Amino acid sequence: MKPETEQISGDLRNILRLKLPTDPRWVDLASISLQDILTDHAFCEQKAATSCISLIQQYPHKEALVSELAPIVTEEWGHFRMVLAELQKRNLPLGRQRKDLYVNALLPFLKKGGGEAERLLDKLLFCALIEARSCERFKRLSEGLDDPYLRSFYRKFMESEAGHYTLFINLADMYMPKEQVRARWQEWLAYEAEIVSGMELRGDRMH
Repeated sequence: MKPETEQISGDLRNILRLKLPTDPRWVDLASISLQDILTDHAFCEQKAATSCISLIQQYPHKEALVSELAPIVTEEWGHFRMVLAELQKRNLPLGRQRKDLYVNALLPFLKKGGGEAERLLDKLLFCALIEARSCERFKRLSEGLDDPYLRSFYRKFMESEAGHYTLFINLADMYMPKEQVRARWQEWLAYEAEIVSGMELRGDRMH
């Protein structure tokens, strides 16, 4: 029987389809910069909630989108509070929000022209990709940190982000033909792999 962590890793590779895995050295760097990682993680959760609110505001006529994303807003904000509580438990300040170089590098790939459906598709895949990479990073932390408590802490986040990634893909399938969704998703995955391959390996950032 395969060890549980090995099974999780294999399952996530199959689900997420990321073309470039995170360098295993990242988790070692992150363990050295734990305060920075927790701070960055907290703001990532806050921005995830804000992104869902923004989609609801932009597409209030998309009933399925509104119904599916409304509880995610609450969940992501709850995650922010969980990470904030972890910082406080360790007597660490929240710190300042930092520029997210990874997300900023993804933004230019969003389609600006075309119809509403094409633009919505890209926004949903953009969110799905960020959730997928976050999930993969949480997996690294859940398997590689020395602290058993933090491994369990990040295991919970990993499971949640995998569900969010799937939700955004499913929403895209509701509003566009699946063949078009899959084709554009492959383009996003290829673009994201180029970005990750060219970024400096830093342990003070979640992405």
